[in-house]
Amino acid sequence: MKKLIFLSFFLPFMAKAQFTIVNTSTIALVELRQGEKWPITLQRVTKESDTCYVLQFRDQQSSNSEIMTTLKFPNLVQLKYFQQGLAALKKGATGDIAKFKEYTIKRVDLKNDGICYILSCEMGSITNFKQLEADKMIAAIAPL
Repeated sequence: MKKLIFLSFFLPFMAKAQFTIVNTSTIALVELRQGEKWPITLQRVTKESDTCYVLQFRDQQSSNSEIMTTLKFPNLVQLKYFQQGLAALKKGATGDIAKFKEYTIKRVDLKNDGICYILSCEMGSITNFKQLEADKMIAAIAPL
C-alpha cells in the first residue's frame, strides 16, 4: 500500500520529466512562388537558442506528385555562402556552376526567359528559378 501511494505521488513528476516544451518559430523571409505549381520559400527556423535557415521547394523531377524538398542551412554563414554563389553566378556566363557540399547551382541562359538557375541537391532534388527570383533571395539574405 505504501508503494502505491509513493508511486502515485511521484508519477506525475516522472511523466512531466519525459516531455519538454520547445518553443519554435518559423518566419518566411521570402516567398518566391507561393501557391503556384512550383513553390519556393526561404524561411528562418528558431528553436530555443538555435537558428537555422531552410529553402523549401517542390522537386521538379516529379510532376505527378507533391514532393516538397527542404534544403537546410545550419547557420547564417552557410546561407551567406548561398547568397555569394548566386551573386557570383549573376556576374558569370552560361554554364557556370557554384558547387557546395550539399547542393549545386548552375547558371543557364535561355533565349526567351533570360537567365535561369538550376538548383540540384545532394539528395537528387531539382528546382529552377529566374534571375528576378535570385535577386529577391539575395536581397532577403543581405540584411541578416
